[in-house]
Amino acid sequence: MDQTEARYAEIARLMVDTQNWIVLQIDYNIPFWAKPPLSTWAAALSILLFGPHSFFVRLPYLLVNVALAFGIPKVFPVQKVPPYLLSIILFTLPEFYLHSGVVSTDVFLNLSIVLVMVSFWKFQKTENKRLWGHLIFLSLGLGLLAKGPIALILTVPPLFIWAIVHKKFIRLLNITPWISGILIMLAVALPWYISAEKNSPGFLDYFIVGEHFSRFFDSSWAGDRYGFPKQQPLGIIWAFLIGATLPWTVIVFHYFKKNARRLVSDKWHFFLLCWLLWTPIVFTFSKSLIHPYTLPVMIPFALFAAEGWKSFAFKKMIFSIAVAIPFLLFGLYICGIGKNVIENSTDKYLVEAATNDSIYAYKKKSYSSQYYTNGNIKNIDSIGYLKLKKKEKPFSILIEKKLVEQIDTTGLYSMKQNKKKLILNFHTQN
Repeated sequence: MDQTEARYAEIARLMVDTQNWIVLQIDYNIPFWAKPPLSTWAAALSILLFGPHSFFVRLPYLLVNVALAFGIPKVFPVQKVPPYLLSIILFTLPEFYLHSGVVSTDVFLNLSIVLVMVSFWKFQKTENKRLWGHLIFLSLGLGLLAKGPIALILTVPPLFIWAIVHKKFIRLLNITPWISGILIMLAVALPWYISAEKNSPGFLDYFIVGEHFSRFFDSSWAGDRYGFPKQQPLGIIWAFLIGATLPWTVIVFHYFKKNARRLVSDKWHFFLLCWLLWTPIVFTFSKSLIHPYTLPVMIPFALFAAEGWKSFAFKKMIFSIAVAIPFLLFGLYICGIGKNVIENSTDKYLVEAATNDSIYAYKKKSYSSQYYTNGNIKNIDSIGYLKLKKKEKPFSILIEKKLVEQIDTTGLYSMKQNKKKLILNFHTQN
């Protein structure tokens, strides 16, 4: 696991280790306020059932994407297109494919958004409106537990726009079970928010104000407690979106060009269009974002790609390229060509090379080293390091290469290194 993924894996491991299922922790007794718990609960439950191996930590995220890939064709079948094609399109979209094997809160945010959109479409079309209407609010509650109020921001406005344009707003306003629905949403999400604030005061201010407003709209925000805001050029989300959907982008652009009027006039097409475009529109004006923010639009994009497949002349070429990319990347991984890239992005192989039970990180431990040592690695500064050596007991120390000159390396032996770090073992001279 790289450093970002390892952070969420470590939070899940800590949840199981401390049996604290309310307050997420980034380290022992250090709360993690940046995200709600749904994805962590899933990963922690998997660890509890199967153990802390990285595969089992990732398993819930894989299962969610597999369920979406095979469930969406049944819920939203595309006429004159075999159901398996939509599943293949999804698993060959780089962003969807990537998130089928990583620990990420965005997977469960995407799941909640999909459930909201599916429930809404069924609600306004079928007779069983009570069921689907309540499922909308249940799904919104899950979204609040998955990633917070952003779930409302990414679902309610596009549905509102669709209802206004197709003159359904008044009708939907009257038939939506607002009171019982909102109560369901609050019943799902509110107990955890109250418990989290009660057990870790300050959480709500940091999470609601900081993570949902200051992070995206205040470029000078310095309140990130767990890293730093990733500053990007305005509008970069569109470049992320194109890159996240290649090569199927060609088919979708072609379909849009041929069906420009239908995209707005047809209820189904405009529903997908609102779903597809709203998320990148929201993040167009944000400088603090990363490519996973495009994940919530992979489903509508895949549905458009399946629609466009029927009339696209070079479909076999696009299909071949799309299928080849994941297999090529997997092949490179198996052959070891990408081994250096992998080893340089994680501390896993370094801490595994440590031969002593006592392991330390010089000045700052990483999330990766925390996870792969089961939380046993400890920070140590220069003074602590000198005291440790005087005890003349074996230990291992993880250190950045640029910091090696700051310590006395007498008695230290390099066991393994990557581009940035190395692991040193200390043994007494007997």
